[in-house]
Amino acid sequence: MTLRVLVVDDEPLARGGVRARLAAHADMQVIGECADGEAALESMRELRPDLVFIDVQMPGINGLDALERLPPQERPLAILLTAHAQFALRAFAVRALDYLLKPVDEDRFADALDRARQMLAAHRRDPSLAEALPAHASRFEIRLGQRVQWVDVSRIDWIEAQGDYAGLHVGERLHLLREPLHKLALRLDPAQFVRIHRSLIVRLDRVAELQALSNRDCLLRLRDGTPLRASRTYVDALRAALAS
Repeated sequence: MTLRVLVVDDEPLARGGVRARLAAHADMQVIGECADGEAALESMRELRPDLVFIDVQMPGINGLDALERLPPQERPLAILLTAHAQFALRAFAVRALDYLLKPVDEDRFADALDRARQMLAAHRRDPSLAEALPAHASRFEIRLGQRVQWVDVSRIDWIEAQGDYAGLHVGERLHLLREPLHKLALRLDPAQFVRIHRSLIVRLDRVAELQALSNRDCLLRLRDGTPLRASRTYVDALRAALAS
């Protein structure tokens, strides 16, 4: 499966950075570039890309405006590029697949591509899914020798990477799921769970306190008192998710 990608940013270096990252993925084909919203709108109508990386702030109409001017059924999958987390709410309004804060983190870029692959695969199996969000897991199957037990997603407080496993923290209990964190993240509802570190995911409604640290990291405290450190790479997206 190949995804046809349009790259939109008014900064040539930014477009080049996205192209360079996409070049490492054989299933991503860049079919065009644009430097402003008007050109992006015309290209989306003519080229009909599967996926668009689009900057929010550009001369003329911005990236969000360009997407909003297309009927929902004609919009490509969109990953927003922005230096400001406050655009997250409008991103949800145009059903953007993801938004990446500049400078773009490699892990977040890879996560966004995985979401695009998942959504396009679902759409190609059933075109009626074009307006649907990916299905999210409601529980996880945990194997303990000959026994199998299930953990409801609604009971999970936070999740940590443990090699090829993900550690699901439910109160004082830890359940080990044989699945890497980056794959598990694709099965979680992003309105409920957010990545705060390359090795940590937290449930948003469990966060009770956020404290800024001197190096732009943040210290989270959950409602049960558990402290977790959020990397500065993820802090802006975390704040936006908490606000929304």
